[in-house]
Amino acid sequence: MWKTRRPIFSLNDPGWGRNQNSGGNNDRPPPSRGDGPPDLDELWRDFNRKLNSIFRRNGGSGPPTSGGDGPSFKGAGAGLGVVAVIAVLMWLASGFYIVQEGQSAVVLQFGELRYVNDRAGLTWRLPYPVQTHELVNVENLRQIEVGYRSNVKNKVLKESLILTQDQSIVDIQYAVQYRLANARDWLFNNNPGPVPDEIVRQSAETAMREVVGRKGVDQVLYEEKESVAKDARTLTQAILDRYKSGVVVVDVRIQQAQPPEQVQAAFEDANKAAQDRERLINEGRAYANDVIPRASGTAARVLQEAEAYKARVVETAQGDASRFKQVLTEYAKAPQVTRQRLYLETMQQVLSNTSKVYLDSQSNGNLLYLPLDKLMGAAGADTARASAAPPVPTPADRPSDNATDLRNRGDGLRSRDRDSR
Repeated sequence: MWKTRRPIFSLNDPGWGRNQNSGGNNDRPPPSRGDGPPDLDELWRDFNRKLNSIFRRNGGSGPPTSGGDGPSFKGAGAGLGVVAVIAVLMWLASGFYIVQEGQSAVVLQFGELRYVNDRAGLTWRLPYPVQTHELVNVENLRQIEVGYRSNVKNKVLKESLILTQDQSIVDIQYAVQYRLANARDWLFNNNPGPVPDEIVRQSAETAMREVVGRKGVDQVLYEEKESVAKDARTLTQAILDRYKSGVVVVDVRIQQAQPPEQVQAAFEDANKAAQDRERLINEGRAYANDVIPRASGTAARVLQEAEAYKARVVETAQGDASRFKQVLTEYAKAPQVTRQRLYLETMQQVLSNTSKVYLDSQSNGNLLYLPLDKLMGAAGADTARASAAPPVPTPADRPSDNATDLRNRGDGLRSRDRDSR
């Protein structure tokens, strides 16, 4: 019974991995040296020979070491020295670090602050564990939420419910935006826990509770919302400066302010009633502003008219009195003439306001009355029409017989009057 011999693989075998057990044929000649993988023992011996030759050249001639192909302790020491030098160089190179624009590097030496590097670029420090560094971004605008997380619907009631001055509760969510002003204070004066910006949240919550506690619910929700945010930012900055946290608060923005959900419906009804009250008050003020000036103007006009009437009546009475005195003086001088003149003036004043015609009964009523006013009005109308339209010569332009008769009658009347005189 034949037993199959297991081939032995060796790293130094030049025929390693080249089908040594195929068909059990081991009579194949071994391949040349350059066809196999490199021999590690041979490489080690070559390395030792080179090191020995270098040290013999530098240290003088000496007896060759026995077993030239074996490892040499002196060459091994030189190799370890080279490795140590390389390791030291790599250790020193690990001290290089890059500071980006807008960052500050806080360098620590055995855990103690050494200096703060604000210069951007490639910088070197002593490698670990002698020195370490912490990079802090001082230009980035950071933000934390108080009363909510990521969305105003995701409320944190422990932070958002605040008591006002008038014993009301408001549900307020706000965000705080800030930057780092001092990297050293930020790292060493704050809690280095999992939430390093917790000091900003607690300071903002404390400031907001103090500001809201000094105001009424209407002021917080409607009237002075911007003032509340401004006062909260100022007070938050004062608290952070007191703790030397190295933080600059940029802005405090109120995202939502409302009553608690349990009383929100009742609060809306009360708010509507207050708005109706304000509306009615404004309407009453508008009506008063419309009526009062108008009444004042009317009263002033009536007073002025009364003053004018008074002045007119007084002046007229004084004028009549003065005239009566003058007439009385003249009447004393010539009573008959004055009496006749007063009669004529009175009759002239009376008859000038009437359209009746009075005839003398002694002349048997033989008096021709000419309506001169109507004739003059008709003549004026004819003149206006003639100026509006071009004149057209007609037979009517010649004097009519009626006009001739009227003139003749007028002449006869005047002659009769002269004869009666």
